[in-house]
Amino acid sequence: MIVKILKRLFIILVLLFLYLPILILAVYSFTSSTQIGAIRGFSLKNYVTLVTTPELTGMIAGTISLAVAAALIATVLGTMGALGAFYSGRKMSSMITTLNQIPVINADVVTGFSICILLVVAFHISKDSYIPLLAGHVTLCAPFVFLSVMPRITQMDPSIYEAALDLGATPFRALIEVVIPQIVPGIISGFALAVTLSLDDYFIATYTKPATFDTISTYVVNATKGAQTTIKTALWALSTVIFVIVVLVVLISNIRALRSQGELRKEGRNV
Repeated sequence: MIVKILKRLFIILVLLFLYLPILILAVYSFTSSTQIGAIRGFSLKNYVTLVTTPELTGMIAGTISLAVAAALIATVLGTMGALGAFYSGRKMSSMITTLNQIPVINADVVTGFSICILLVVAFHISKDSYIPLLAGHVTLCAPFVFLSVMPRITQMDPSIYEAALDLGATPFRALIEVVIPQIVPGIISGFALAVTLSLDDYFIATYTKPATFDTISTYVVNATKGAQTTIKTALWALSTVIFVIVVLVVLISNIRALRSQGELRKEGRNV
């Protein structure tokens, strides 16, 4: 009995540690307070500022555009890498998997600095072209797409691809019409993870972004060093919006997964 109580208490403490700061920030985003401490009254001015300030809307739009572009490229590269590793020999597959682990384990600051040296210093590619920034985010995201797609591929029957070839399909058509549809859930998960990683990145963006461009992460850090009070409090609203969107996405995905499992159980019972 005591052990169960301690377990539940530990879980509650962990949840409070993770979510209480976010909930406090969300509460203050609906007030007119300029700092965390005393609540002055209900207000939506932070959300109005968030959607009416060109500086903030431009920063958000730029961050989302970067995240989507990087995620699309990373999804293609990560999926191709996973397929290549799966259909390669044992040694080649092991080498590809090992190489994929290096960017995952490597610190973001090292990745960002390395991309900056390679593209900006060695190849003289200007940061204003956004190429170093995009390359850095693709390098960050692609390995995680690989890790998301690979389990789906390993669950697939490898003979299906060979059967499609035997029936007259070209390798490309067999890949597009037979293999890809079976690993779509992994591809979607990898894309969503890539978008999240790009939105969350700070160190790679700091080293590779143009001087006039800010992502949400770099803007928030710089905003704590002297931005206007109205901008700082508007960022409370932005944090709340991001948190709500993430919660909704997780809830919707879990509900869909539960429904699909229920449908599979019903089909199994009918059979």
